[in-house]
Amino acid sequence: MSKIRLGIIGIGNMGTGHAKYLIKNEVPNVELVAVCDISDERLKWAKENLGEKIQTFNNPDALFEARAVDAVLVATPHYDHPTLAIKAFKYGLHVLIEKPAGVYTKQVREMNEVAAKSGKVFGIMYNQRTNPLFQKLRDLVQSGELGDLKRTNWIITNWYRPQSYFDSGGWRATWDGEGGGTLINQNPHNLDLWQWTCGMPIRVRAFCGFGKYHNIEVEDDVTAYVEYENGATGVYVTSTADAPGTNRFEVTGNNGKIVIEDDKMTFWRLRVSERKFNSEWTGGFGKPECWKCEIPIEGKETKHPGIMANFANAVLKGTPLLAPGIEGINGLQISNAIHLSAWTDNWVDIPVNEELYYEKLQEKIKSSTFKKEVKPVKTLDIKGTH
Repeated sequence: MSKIRLGIIGIGNMGTGHAKYLIKNEVPNVELVAVCDISDERLKWAKENLGEKIQTFNNPDALFEARAVDAVLVATPHYDHPTLAIKAFKYGLHVLIEKPAGVYTKQVREMNEVAAKSGKVFGIMYNQRTNPLFQKLRDLVQSGELGDLKRTNWIITNWYRPQSYFDSGGWRATWDGEGGGTLINQNPHNLDLWQWTCGMPIRVRAFCGFGKYHNIEVEDDVTAYVEYENGATGVYVTSTADAPGTNRFEVTGNNGKIVIEDDKMTFWRLRVSERKFNSEWTGGFGKPECWKCEIPIEGKETKHPGIMANFANAVLKGTPLLAPGIEGINGLQISNAIHLSAWTDNWVDIPVNEELYYEKLQEKIKSSTFKKEVKPVKTLDIKGTH
């Protein structure tokens, strides 16, 4: 087999984006052969735009029963990701899911267990892991070049969304439809990169504004403080209401600090580690000599096609996954912990109490009185539909 036969479940904004680059043969080792959606309108679009050879199905079971694909990409609303992945594994298919892995870790953990038993390739569309900047940051942290971690700070507020974005779908920005706001929609990539490069925090204290700047019931403004096992701390700030927004990721270690901003990396490297300088310097006022270092960044960000190609190579050649599906639970742990901290007005440990989180989420769903008028929009930018 020189290429895999792929079916896309969910041909909405993200599914459509994937379909478009696949039919252009931007991923030579993947052949799009089928799409599935419950919307007759989207299936009509698929037939008219993806070619006559593409099979269409109006429900996932029909796609699975047809035995027409080797793998599926799940690009449906969030709650369905684990459910459909589990069913696909049981049909012997390889699975690639869109982010997030799910809405709550209890469900995602079950998906991971089924995936492990299936023996099939399981990936997640964390396309920002293909960015050489974050790959280099991960290397500098994990290799020890930055020294012991002391502090992480990420201000990621350039996810601005106007009210019309939230009004474009009844499922958007609701507890029962989307399962959260900016943490579960826009920020899964950033939460993943945060833990992928710097490791998992062990507890969090968070504050969220729910419908603070938009007519929605979920969070659109977040400030979280975290602690790591070695005593390091971190702050994570995000919002969909800041204009202009900021995207600045700063990581401080014993040997200096790294700043990623405006798609550039700066490494402020200490000639002598801060801890060594602190213990040996006897001159009162003073600080370690610091060098501004230019770090070579090689390669280019391959985005969604890159993750798709890597997934296909894992199926065809056994190539290691850049974004294993089982790692989708990590960023979700942080997201769930932030929600739970805000809901309970207290510290929350990580791993999160799955039963308590699920209980609180169900309470939010059942007590919701939020009503939103769904309004059509002229267009939605495929790249900006998170």
